[in-house]
Amino acid sequence: MSSSRPILTTHSRFGAVVGGLLLLSAVACTGKRVVTGGTPAHHTDEGFRNLHLPMEEQKKSLWSVMKMRFGGDWPDHEKKASSIPAVPVDLNRIHDPPGPQATWLGHSTFLIQVDGLTILTDPVFSDRVSPVSWAGPLRYTTPVLQADELPPIDVVVVSHNHYDHLDLPSIEAIGNQALWLVPLRNRQLLESVGVTNVVELDWWESHTVEDWTFTATPVQHWSARGLYDRLDALWSGWVGERKGFRFYFAGDTGYNTHDFKATGAKFGAFDLALIPIGAYEPAWFMKTMHINPEEAVRIHQEVGSRLSLAIHWGTFPLTAESPDEPPLRLKKAAQDAGLTEDAFRAIPLGDTARIPRRSEPIGATGSVEPTTEQSDE
Repeated sequence: MSSSRPILTTHSRFGAVVGGLLLLSAVACTGKRVVTGGTPAHHTDEGFRNLHLPMEEQKKSLWSVMKMRFGGDWPDHEKKASSIPAVPVDLNRIHDPPGPQATWLGHSTFLIQVDGLTILTDPVFSDRVSPVSWAGPLRYTTPVLQADELPPIDVVVVSHNHYDHLDLPSIEAIGNQALWLVPLRNRQLLESVGVTNVVELDWWESHTVEDWTFTATPVQHWSARGLYDRLDALWSGWVGERKGFRFYFAGDTGYNTHDFKATGAKFGAFDLALIPIGAYEPAWFMKTMHINPEEAVRIHQEVGSRLSLAIHWGTFPLTAESPDEPPLRLKKAAQDAGLTEDAFRAIPLGDTARIPRRSEPIGATGSVEPTTEQSDE
């Protein structure tokens, strides 16, 4: 089954471009940031910064934004939507999970279910990701699930405030049933739609939920919801762990040789990692803030992931690579790195991947044979 939407009209395409430019124009509006003495190095007098990227590389001019969007050939994402594999979500399975599992609901939204806890990452169920409802990037693959079809959610982790990751209608729909974990200075956005069950964390800070511990981790990205708030709110990856299980959600990030090695060194091996593979072209513009599939494989290795699943592709027309390219490059990069076939893969939209226990091998097809449960250590 493929997942595609009707081809956009000319008017809709114009709206998508206009909204996309509104979204990207925040890149060009940056002010001077000075690190405040006595605070963490990634804090500034007005917000936050990436530690391993010069400030001049964290700024983009409006001219560069225009050149990126109109200076080269962009694929017709809608026409290629049928190349994105999709399957119906198994509603029975997500409402009564037989074991640890992860379900891809599109872009960076994953439903992780482990030992009675249900976790959602960057929930976005809206059709459009934009500051305005009438324009901006429009979902080109059909949603595989609506918010009201979700099982009860215990914890939601949000990586940053970009519209394709922090979607207010989706947040409002899920509401206060869940505990929301967000990086610093993002609480107010959730409160604006009545969600108050929120905990803000800085990089390396943790919060405990029953026998789980969630930690915000450094990644290389940025934040903005409008023209004048770039870098005002923090961005992060997330680690969730309990005895015998640990997962990593990279959120949205560029690559550097520090952050992911530090995460791997601090926590040890991961049973599951969710790592971006899309939104990398044109590279001259995107490379500092987004990773390509080859860098994704490097992150998989540096954090020490046993099983990685791809995010941040196949959903919204955000960048210039063809929609079907990221998983093809991922497969080759994984092979070139000597990974087993299913160590890092892009599953279909709507599909659920079983997460093997540490006592179980990952099979050639990504499945595992049932075994007698062993004590998690």
